[in-house]
Amino acid sequence: MYASLLFLISICAGFLGALLGIGGGIIVVPALTILFGVNIRYAIAASLISIIATSSGAAASFLRDHLTNLRLAVLLELGTVAGAMVGFLISSQISTAWLYITFGGFLLFSGVMMLRRKGDAVSTVDHPWSERLRLAGQFMNEKGQLIQYKVERVPLGLFMMFFAGVLSALLGIGSGIFKVLAMDGAMKIPMKISSATSNFMIGVTATASAGAFLLRGDIRPEVTCPVSLGIIVGSWIGARVMPRLPAQTIKKVFVVMLTVVAFQMLYRGFTHE
Repeated sequence: MYASLLFLISICAGFLGALLGIGGGIIVVPALTILFGVNIRYAIAASLISIIATSSGAAASFLRDHLTNLRLAVLLELGTVAGAMVGFLISSQISTAWLYITFGGFLLFSGVMMLRRKGDAVSTVDHPWSERLRLAGQFMNEKGQLIQYKVERVPLGLFMMFFAGVLSALLGIGSGIFKVLAMDGAMKIPMKISSATSNFMIGVTATASAGAFLLRGDIRPEVTCPVSLGIIVGSWIGARVMPRLPAQTIKKVFVVMLTVVAFQMLYRGFTHE
């Protein structure tokens, strides 16, 4: 019964993770700790493995549909990794409670701004760095139309990825939601491309982190196996559904998840000792 329920919850987590490019940790960690009473260290370890499973399960479909921008993913991952290193170094010198509160407020503000913006972000202006690195691309939308897109403000996007990496290390949370915000908001990349590219990036980041948890013995098969299997099934379904959904629908679902995470962070901030 325990494994079956965990498997079903993980399918939902994998579906949303692949659909939005944020990983399934937002759902998996609270479910494991609150519903099943799993130790937080084991829950985080299972979450990291689930993120790798989400990325792996959806990557093939997104690459086949030409939604993942690999050049952009490699460039932005440099900012995230550098930020994570800085976040680790300064983690003992910053008040975690205020970080939770400040960033929870920022996420709520971002959600409101995203809802107010009409239409999908499709830039027609290419930044010089984008031209040189050939970051622009194209994809087929749900109506079968070929959409060309450019990449704006690459330095700002890199800075936001660095900031996302810092916050990820300081707060111990996944940075998929920040990656999508940076690509969609700052760089004006279409939501589907942002989600698919973020999905690829979070898998790379989580793989690096999972090794440390494995060496420490925090990966428990009885927890990780049903979670990973459910995530793979859910992410496969999400990857199949995402190309057929209108961008506005994906954006609305993303804003809901943004709001949930924002309130989680605010709660942690006000209750953190």
